[in-house]
Amino acid sequence: MADLKIGSASASDLTNAMTDYSVDTESTDGTQDQEETRWMNDNWTQELGYYKNIPEIKAVIDAKATWTVGKGIKTDPDTQFILDKITGWGKDTFNTIIENAIRTMQIGGDSYAEIVRDPETKDLINLKPLDPETMVHITNSKGMLVRFEQASKLQGHKPKKLKPEQIFHLPRNRVADETHGQSLIDPLAEIILMKNEAMSDFKRVLHRNIDPLWIFHMDTDDTAEIAAFKAKQDAARGAGENMFVPKDVIVPELMAVAPNATFNPLAWIEMLDTKFYEAASVPKIILGGSGGFTEAAVKIAYLAFQQTVEEDQLFIEEQVGIQLGLEIELEFPASLENELLSDNKKDGAQNIDASETTAGEGQ
Repeated sequence: MADLKIGSASASDLTNAMTDYSVDTESTDGTQDQEETRWMNDNWTQELGYYKNIPEIKAVIDAKATWTVGKGIKTDPDTQFILDKITGWGKDTFNTIIENAIRTMQIGGDSYAEIVRDPETKDLINLKPLDPETMVHITNSKGMLVRFEQASKLQGHKPKKLKPEQIFHLPRNRVADETHGQSLIDPLAEIILMKNEAMSDFKRVLHRNIDPLWIFHMDTDDTAEIAAFKAKQDAARGAGENMFVPKDVIVPELMAVAPNATFNPLAWIEMLDTKFYEAASVPKIILGGSGGFTEAAVKIAYLAFQQTVEEDQLFIEEQVGIQLGLEIELEFPASLENELLSDNKKDGAQNIDASETTAGEGQ
């Protein structure tokens, strides 16, 4: 007979039933202990796919490129004369080449353009954008870049070897001893996938509210009769017409879900949307969104974005100077810094928290 005494109760052990969230460790993929180390971006086609097919990713990357170029390039007349002769693939300007390079760098982490110089004078005569999918970095055992190799898109052709000074290379957010940059898309991918999955699921829910599923209990197992009924039902449903059937021969059942039984995904989608733009460091207001923002919040978000753009501009200016030997200046499109300072002066001391002025007293 079973022991029904309360003393026979036992507790479960859920110690290992759930695991805490953790982050995988990472190591750099810099130069290895060998004569030459090769690196190539094997994820370029996937990253480019995200850029071309996900509108949010395309919008933030285009915004970064457009705002970094800003009002265009300012330089001295002699340098401007050189820049005006650069045509890229034939229809480019130096501005569009730099904007292309910034966009490509954000997508895949690195952008490349072939530096074409006059054989005799060594003056810069052109800058031709290249496909990151074909570019290979070669470093020596000391971790120094010794050459690039451009793989041919034609099978059986040998790669083209290029000296470092023949390639205008922009690596985004290079880390430690790595010989390449980091894609903006990689950390955004999971967020955007979750958002699009939620939107796709909700789309199905909305469709089922308009065009719900039905189950038909049929008093027959004759395949011909079942097929004939299916054809009539599908035709009637497609035309938006009613179906009339003999009593008890077919019993229709509407597959409906109670409105309160479903999870509303709108808050989840909105949260993912906010997280996406925060991770991309591009305020939604920059792209035209304005819902839920106060004027003060908009100004602070704009000013924060300005700092990241000016950092990118400084990077581009330095790289153009180091790699091309040209001195340029990228002008920020429109700054709110002076307006913010002016607003603070107008507000005066009445809006200052008293604790901020007394926090240091008595110390």
